[in-house]
Amino acid sequence: MTWYDHETQSIWTQPLGRALTGPLKGTQLKIIPYSLVPWSTWREEHPDTLALIAERGSFRGQEPPTDNFVIGVAIGDVARGYVYPAVANRIVVNDQLGDIPVVVHVNPENRNIHVFSRELNDGTVLTFTGDENQLIDEATGSVFDPSRGIGLAGEYSGVGLRELPYISSFDWAWLDFYPHTDFYTGR
Repeated sequence: MTWYDHETQSIWTQPLGRALTGPLKGTQLKIIPYSLVPWSTWREEHPDTLALIAERGSFRGQEPPTDNFVIGVAIGDVARGYVYPAVANRIVVNDQLGDIPVVVHVNPENRNIHVFSRELNDGTVLTFTGDENQLIDEATGSVFDPSRGIGLAGEYSGVGLRELPYISSFDWAWLDFYPHTDFYTGR
């Protein structure tokens, strides 16, 4: 789970985004949100996407790993691995990681996963319910798009949630990099 930087000869750890050796040792990359979904799900949400295919290669949409993984979220010194089947069973999980209130949303039909801060810019903390296609603020009934975190209807229409990055990983690999973690199992 390392990358080799041909330009600087640095070796980087994938889960932490940090240079382990070489001239950039200790440099930390900013981890950004991403989607690990079947190609059909991506195309449905982003129909104008272009794919770069190697000259000798062919494109075959890679399927995400089996359900035997965790949705790993690390904020500062706090880390939690959300066991995928437990979250997929509930669809919406409201949680607190350190000082950050988070919501984890999984659409088990298309395997789309998103993690957002539940705290708005004004300090208001939302609590969500919902289903595969929407997040609903319990206090106001405002409806949010669970893939983009944008309010679609209600008091918070047009308001955006801050998306948080996550890493999909086997539980044992997550523990290797975040030994102080705990796991959400839905119990």
